[in-house]
Amino acid sequence: MQDLVWLLLPVAAVVGWLSARNSKAKPRRASESVLGAEYIKGLNYLLNEQQDKAIDIFIRMLEVNSDTVETHLALGNLFRKRGEVDRAIRIHQNLAARPNLEHEMRMDALLELAEDYMKAGLFDRAEGLFRELIDNNVHLSSALPLLLDIYQQEKDWENAIGIAGQMGFVDEQSARSVIAQFHCELAENARAVDDIDAALAHLDRAGSYNPHCARARLIRASIARQQGDCRTALKACEQVAGMDIDLLPEVLEPMRACHEELGTMPDMIAFLRQVIPKYAGISPVLALADILRREQGDASAAEFIAEELGRQPSVRGLARFIDLSLQGSNGTARENLLILKNITDQLLENKPVYACHNCGFTGKTLHWKCPGCSQWNTIKPIHGVAVSYTHLTLPTTLCMCRSRCSAAQ
Repeated sequence: MQDLVWLLLPVAAVVGWLSARNSKAKPRRASESVLGAEYIKGLNYLLNEQQDKAIDIFIRMLEVNSDTVETHLALGNLFRKRGEVDRAIRIHQNLAARPNLEHEMRMDALLELAEDYMKAGLFDRAEGLFRELIDNNVHLSSALPLLLDIYQQEKDWENAIGIAGQMGFVDEQSARSVIAQFHCELAENARAVDDIDAALAHLDRAGSYNPHCARARLIRASIARQQGDCRTALKACEQVAGMDIDLLPEVLEPMRACHEELGTMPDMIAFLRQVIPKYAGISPVLALADILRREQGDASAAEFIAEELGRQPSVRGLARFIDLSLQGSNGTARENLLILKNITDQLLENKPVYACHNCGFTGKTLHWKCPGCSQWNTIKPIHGVAVSYTHLTLPTTLCMCRSRCSAAQ
């Protein structure tokens, strides 16, 4: 409450100054004594922490003209930033409703009022005001992105596509990439109700807006696999890997299943050997190790992983190597492997799988729109594991230290 008092005191000062200026410029009238009384009354409300009544009086006293519009706008803006959205709405509504307000000033008030409504979650009212601003061709740099944000929050992808198209004049390439994502959302919605034709049509539109949209190829691969068309699914998966190598882990399992069904596993092995040097993570190595294990046994798979770990250390790779090595181990060697397995399991437990390259948001689900920064296509699979050794429980029977600590002696 005290913070709000300090916020309103400058407003009271402005009102008092304007009242004093007007009294000097005009002959003294009986109404001026009423004005002074109202000012004192407003101050009393303010000092007695009755801010709502004080605001009403100060707004009523502050005549709206070219000298005071900025004061109204600034006051409402301050309230909105402080979370006092109801007060901001009252101030901006009062300003926009003045019949003698100049057109440009009214547009300024409508923009602030629309942002108030948006902050309050009144999206339908905010949408109407943003539409009015756009129709009047004013404040487009603010109104278009904010209206687009509303449509995205409401998952109104059709209207979002229209607004993003209007924003194309600002950054055409970014707009086209975002529109492609909207069509992918519509494709997912159509697929959810088994309207495959509509889904494929939206995927075609996504590709026309952004020929390098890996998500569209990923959805197409999933649809093709669902329809039993493994060759089309494989082609789409390979395109995903070519467009965005970071998404390689998302296509490895469907590719393996399709090659297995078609009896073309040598092609899968050749593909994996080709992409392993290009990919920074361990996923293709583990996929190839699984194939080698089925075809040649645990020892061959473990040997292959060991070679790759020398080139590219990985906790996940080490964990798989330990699992394979445990199969034929016994005695002290097995006990030591179990200790190592306990350590790697702790490292991998509850670790995120995906991270946003823009804001750092992490999670275990692939979001195409980041929940943290609201950017599209910035979340990718994590390469490796961020280790926090303070959370590890190291057994005293196994020391990884070469110094003369108590466990090493």
